[in-house]
Amino acid sequence: MTADDVDDAGQAGDDPLEPQAIEPAAPEEFGLVQVWWGDGKGKTTAAMGMGLRAAGHGYRVHMLQFMKGGTSTVEDVRGEYNAIHALPGFSYENSGHYGWHRFHDGTDDDEHAARAKGGLERARELVEAAGEADLSTPFDADAPADEGVHMLILDEIGYAGNRGLVDPDEVRELVESKPDDLELVLTGGHERPEFVTELADLVTEVGKEAHPIESGHSARKGTEF
Repeated sequence: MTADDVDDAGQAGDDPLEPQAIEPAAPEEFGLVQVWWGDGKGKTTAAMGMGLRAAGHGYRVHMLQFMKGGTSTVEDVRGEYNAIHALPGFSYENSGHYGWHRFHDGTDDDEHAARAKGGLERARELVEAAGEADLSTPFDADAPADEGVHMLILDEIGYAGNRGLVDPDEVRELVESKPDDLELVLTGGHERPEFVTELADLVTEVGKEAHPIESGHSARKGTEF
């Protein structure tokens, strides 16, 4: 395809693609399990990017976060929460305990585990709700996630499983119990989350080559939160 062909197709040049109004819709090909892990930055970002893309097509998306309850260097209300709130069909909730597990920040490891286990129970509820819903139909953008979603993002559940905050076998059972048409996205873990990778249709390792924290940079507003 030449540059002229691209222009003629309306994909570039003086005829930019026009956005369309977002109307509730149902995906035709959802139902895979995705796992994003590794020691590199960008796992949550990638998952939220897919959520944004799905919501832009009118699909119902929900993100449940484990282990992200805020720290002294990160504001409680992050940029992604404000953006998700403004986007039709995309919702979120947070089950994380303040601080970071095993970070020697004075937070209680037992509380980290309790919150993570509560998050896993909530994930079960959401998967069961999706199983009871008709995922071949659109959902209202403002409908509660408890009435069914097309894409469920379980952010940092890989870390929670690897660190023993939740039972890895229970995470595996959760994945195995999902309805056929639910797109399930699991993120987190510097170590490969073996308990779910063999069940996944897509496994992406996000590797670190360099990270600004190594040169003294802390989390920055607009990039990390």
